[in-house]
Amino acid sequence: MGGLVHAHSGLRWIVLATLLYAIFNAFKGKSSTALYQEKDRKISLIAFIAVHIQITLGTILALWNPNGKVNFSGMSNPFFRFYSVEHLTGMLIAMALITVGYVKSKKLVGTEKGFQTILLFYVVGLLLILASIPWPFREALGGHWF
Repeated sequence: MGGLVHAHSGLRWIVLATLLYAIFNAFKGKSSTALYQEKDRKISLIAFIAVHIQITLGTILALWNPNGKVNFSGMSNPFFRFYSVEHLTGMLIAMALITVGYVKSKKLVGTEKGFQTILLFYVVGLLLILASIPWPFREALGGHWF
């Protein structure tokens, strides 16, 4: 399971980079009043896939890691509460928002509203992800940069 933990931790950078790129692309497109094209949809798709791979790894770690940080009986402990509730819930909601945004934007190829849809759903999803990551400066959570 150690390899999965490292993969899950390292993949966060790819998820963040692809989400930021999709958001930047959507912002640029919305600012220029361009039409949301197939190439823009593919940029959003890459971020969508990265988020889903990350959630899959996280779910595997949460469900099948006997020495994991998920512990529903330790809710009074901030460490276990974060991993058991806050991290899981925040990430699942973020994934749902990104999924809804991508699915809605697929139907908007050839319009200006595709950029607006990606921008709204991906930014809110990204903010939830950033709030749910156990960053190293949140020392009590045991987060690491890699």
